[in-house]
Amino acid sequence: MIGIRTIVVSLALLLAAPLGAQKVHVDVLPPPQNAWADEPPLVASGGLLADAAMRDLLANGFPARLHYRLERWVSGRWFDDLKAATEWDVILKYDVLGKKYQVVRVVDRKSQSLGEYAGVDDAANAVEAAYKVAIPLPKKGQRGYYNLLLDVETLSLTDLDEVQRWLRGELKPAVSGKKNPGTAVGRGIRTLVVRLLGGEKRHYEARTGTFRP
Repeated sequence: MIGIRTIVVSLALLLAAPLGAQKVHVDVLPPPQNAWADEPPLVASGGLLADAAMRDLLANGFPARLHYRLERWVSGRWFDDLKAATEWDVILKYDVLGKKYQVVRVVDRKSQSLGEYAGVDDAANAVEAAYKVAIPLPKKGQRGYYNLLLDVETLSLTDLDEVQRWLRGELKPAVSGKKNPGTAVGRGIRTLVVRLLGGEKRHYEARTGTFRP
């Protein structure tokens, strides 16, 4: 159970370190030599996990879930057309007993460990490292661009045991929505903290310039 002291400390840290003071960037990087028709782009970020409030919540067992959606659009004369899209998640959780941060990427219902780290900075580097996205590539001569949507859940309303299933690769309950509802007290505390923190998610967007392979 999450203690009242933990909630108070987390709120104090949030007030002491406003989100606006953090240098956050989310980027869609072009492939080498701008070979758009031959290589997919890279997605990278920085500062997403830098603020003190989030790090305090992580250290107290709350997971962070980053949900990515990369879209490929074709530019038209009047309207742009969505041609391809792919989604994936990165989950960061602190193992209190093992005293290590666990990082997992989940793509197409398959989980891949990105390592365990003793320090939060190393874990954040693993989360935000450049990632080559598997997405259908544009045809040569097809004018378009990539657009990235990212939602960072600093505190999830879903039960913590569901995140444990994600980390173990047991994705069916999370995908189908058949979650353990947990106790009313636990849900109430999580809901209260989320509201006090000012929201469950942070949303970011980035896009490339228009290219013609």
